[in-house]
Amino acid sequence: MDPLTAPGPLSADQDPRWPQVLGRDASADGAFVYAVATTGVYCRPSCPSRRANPRNVRFFKDPAAAQAAGFRPCLRCQPLGPSPVERSTTIIAEACRRIEAADAPPKLDELASDAGMSPWHFHRRFKAVTGLTPRAYGAAHQARRVRSELEAAESGGVTEAIYGAGFSSSSRFYERSDGMLGMTPTQFRRGGKDIDIRFAVGQCSLGAILVALSPRGICAISLGDDAGTLVRELEDRFPAASLIGGDSAFETLVGQVVGFVEAPRMGLDLPLDVRGTAFQQRVWQALRDIPAGGTATYADVAARIGDAKAVRAVARACAANTLAVAIPCHRVVRSDGTSSGYRWGVERKRRLLKTETEG
Repeated sequence: MDPLTAPGPLSADQDPRWPQVLGRDASADGAFVYAVATTGVYCRPSCPSRRANPRNVRFFKDPAAAQAAGFRPCLRCQPLGPSPVERSTTIIAEACRRIEAADAPPKLDELASDAGMSPWHFHRRFKAVTGLTPRAYGAAHQARRVRSELEAAESGGVTEAIYGAGFSSSSRFYERSDGMLGMTPTQFRRGGKDIDIRFAVGQCSLGAILVALSPRGICAISLGDDAGTLVRELEDRFPAASLIGGDSAFETLVGQVVGFVEAPRMGLDLPLDVRGTAFQQRVWQALRDIPAGGTATYADVAARIGDAKAVRAVARACAANTLAVAIPCHRVVRSDGTSSGYRWGVERKRRLLKTETEG
């Protein structure tokens, strides 16, 4: 019988949820509540109250079920309201909106003061929720804004685009333009014109593999059945760049990538040219934190970046990944553990996971 719907009391040492209560596991808040017969009170799993005798504890699937059984909500953990984690996430989400709306990135002290936290605690909570520091989040958002402004700018409008993205001076932007765009603003507006991208196509156990390198690092790792199709996709992505076939030295780099595909546990110690929105970068960093041989659901990843409702957005970020295996979106699975939605084919996703679990 499902313990969530069991009609009678269940001894805590028989219930898999009791360790979560003992550990005050905040991640379990919202999944169930527990009640104490001797006090007539029910609590969320993370409640800091003194632990009750497990023989007096009952579990319920939600507050409504506990109240129907005659229990009242705990005044300390307030199980009817948002959990501490949810409150913290809401505060950080508001800080993110402030960063995104500001003409210039707000200072840490200002953000912390508005959140009612010390700068140290705010910095720690912000990174725990978003995966980025406030400064890095602001930089990523500015990068997205400047890309958008440059794409919309008319001829000769680079300066206007820079100021439109929130930079106080063009010199401050140019100090960081390579890291944001991987090229100069003018080159970016021209679709990568005058940028050399070296590439080569090889073979691995998953079929054809294309590796491309920009001045910043590896900008594409693609898998497929046909080498010509992979090259055409690279041309579509960088329509004005100069695509140059790799020499013998580049073939060595391709060999490293192929070796990584065949044995992911070896790691890939090569610079990556990762370009994406602030949200995509948070998702991709969360993917890189999943160890080889492990998996996570889309909901797991959404929770890890502090946005539990963004499951579909996480799936879209996975689909936008252009660095196969290096950013391991193949380790993200459905809630039932099955594979789906892989840019380079579901069968390749299954084979990658099998290689990692058996390696």
